[in-house]
Amino acid sequence: MRRSLWLGTLGRLLRHRAFVIGALLFGAMVLLALLGPWLGSGDPNKLAVRFRFQPPSMDHLLGTDNLGRSMLSRVIHGAQLSLMIGLWVVVLNAVFGVLLGAVAGYFSRLDGPLMRFADALMAFPSVLLAIGIAAALGPSTFTVVVALAVVYIPRTARILRASVLVVRELDYVHSARVSGATHAHILWRHILPNSMAPLIVQLSFVFAYAVLSEAVLSFLGLGAPPTQPSWGILIAEGRGYIREAWWLTFMPGAAIAVTVLGVNLLGDGLRDVLDPRLKIEQG
Repeated sequence: MRRSLWLGTLGRLLRHRAFVIGALLFGAMVLLALLGPWLGSGDPNKLAVRFRFQPPSMDHLLGTDNLGRSMLSRVIHGAQLSLMIGLWVVVLNAVFGVLLGAVAGYFSRLDGPLMRFADALMAFPSVLLAIGIAAALGPSTFTVVVALAVVYIPRTARILRASVLVVRELDYVHSARVSGATHAHILWRHILPNSMAPLIVQLSFVFAYAVLSEAVLSFLGLGAPPTQPSWGILIAEGRGYIREAWWLTFMPGAAIAVTVLGVNLLGDGLRDVLDPRLKIEQG
């Protein structure tokens, strides 16, 4: 029964145009990051001043920058960094966001204090809060992950809490409680498995937000160190040469746009297929 349910869900996803397009775009960026060494991606900081400001060509597919460094290599390394940061932010959201949301939604006494704390964090604009945390901790990749996790965990927690509040009142949860099941057993076996759909959709959007926010922090000098090329750093370095070397900002900007668009389309497809409220409205 469960296998047929999964196969049916997968079939609906594969028939969803936005999901398929998003999967192709995001898959292309993942392959670009994973296959970097086999695509001629060498040291992104290797200098070749005599080849500076070379436009895109067969010799330099994405051109070179003001120091002759290969933009292909730097964009690929930026993809590896951005995808890694996005993945870590999603993992931290999946762990701590689920923990906070499940506890707040299931235990009424803890709901108020936990959600008021989440509301306090959400009162700040996400980018400004991330900038403040990154500025306080100092620029590094670890700082970016921590800052973005702190920003988005409250949002993930609130979404899961809303699902838990609904599921905990269903008959099978009451039956498990009457039969003597522990709170941990009820949460793990009955409530969380039936609250995953909105969480999966939220985590897909968190990934897109993390990639975009990381680029903003790096552009402002609060993200990865300059020796570790990220898409935000590449755009910051190329903005002074945008008239004579448009590819310095266009290539990393296009990479950000493709990645964020792909993940957003994936999220839209997951929401349309997994959200039961949309099924009811469409039905």
